[in-house]
Amino acid sequence: MPIRLFVTWVVLVCVALTVPHTASAGILREAGAARNTVAQRGAITAPSEDAEDLYADLYIDSLRARSYGGGSLNVVKTLAVTAAFTRTLITYTSDGLNVQGFMNTPRGKGPFPVVLVLHGHVNTATYRTLAYTTRYADALARAGFLVIHPDYRGHGVSEDGPNPLRVGYAVDVLNLIALVKQLPQAKPSAIGLLGHSMGGGIALRVIAVNKDVKAAVLYGAMSGDEQANLDKIQHWRGGGPLPEQDIPDEGMAQISPINYLADVQAAVSIHHGARDATVPPAWSADLRDRLEKLGKSVEYFSYTGQPHTFVGSGDALFIRRVTAFLSTHLK
Repeated sequence: MPIRLFVTWVVLVCVALTVPHTASAGILREAGAARNTVAQRGAITAPSEDAEDLYADLYIDSLRARSYGGGSLNVVKTLAVTAAFTRTLITYTSDGLNVQGFMNTPRGKGPFPVVLVLHGHVNTATYRTLAYTTRYADALARAGFLVIHPDYRGHGVSEDGPNPLRVGYAVDVLNLIALVKQLPQAKPSAIGLLGHSMGGGIALRVIAVNKDVKAAVLYGAMSGDEQANLDKIQHWRGGGPLPEQDIPDEGMAQISPINYLADVQAAVSIHHGARDATVPPAWSADLRDRLEKLGKSVEYFSYTGQPHTFVGSGDALFIRRVTAFLSTHLK
């Protein structure tokens, strides 16, 4: 049977597993549970192919080999006009799905360096396009960046689609990058990412696939090791099997961006709250060590007393550091 139909079957099994509504449960859904696929994409049947081939479309090498873009990025309406930038509601096409988001365009003459701001887990039932990460998008627009904040598939009014191990979200970002390069107000040689939590994990996958991204900020990011993510999920659930644990070790290794860091070309800036009780700070420290060992451009900041999402003076310091980092590498 086609790979996509099997993945759809796995998605439905994942959604059937319920968890308590806590911070850890939110990241559980963010790290492991996939969204329902669109029913009209075809009948869902049980898998019958060899397991070693079922997840091939999720492999980093497969993501590198396929094409992105197609369709267009369209402005729907103006949401706000400020002294520094104009915010517009946008839609774009990602693998046939209509995905929504917003774009902050600085005042002045472009083209501008581009930053895609990638949000973490937000309950899709209550998600709104102007999410908690809007403040980061606004700060970067005031600093002269063209900022796009995608909702991802299945969020808000964006159409839903396959998303095992959050690879669908990464595909949404990879398609967006291809479309952004065509915008007259965008500088195609200067594209960066800022991802928080789940968004940080998405950003890590994207820079393992796409060498055109020049800089990436990983903020309280999920692990690039999908087995580590699944182990944490199982701990949060108090034990019990998870469907993704049926993926063979070899397949999981080929899906996990942690095994492809040698190919990363982007400069990386890592930020983590020392009191993060949701995503282990040790994951960020380990990523820093791996990148340093490979001779990659990486900086690392631990924030004393800060939780998973920064607050107060720690958040203000984070914004200053991120703005400086992205200005260095994109302007």
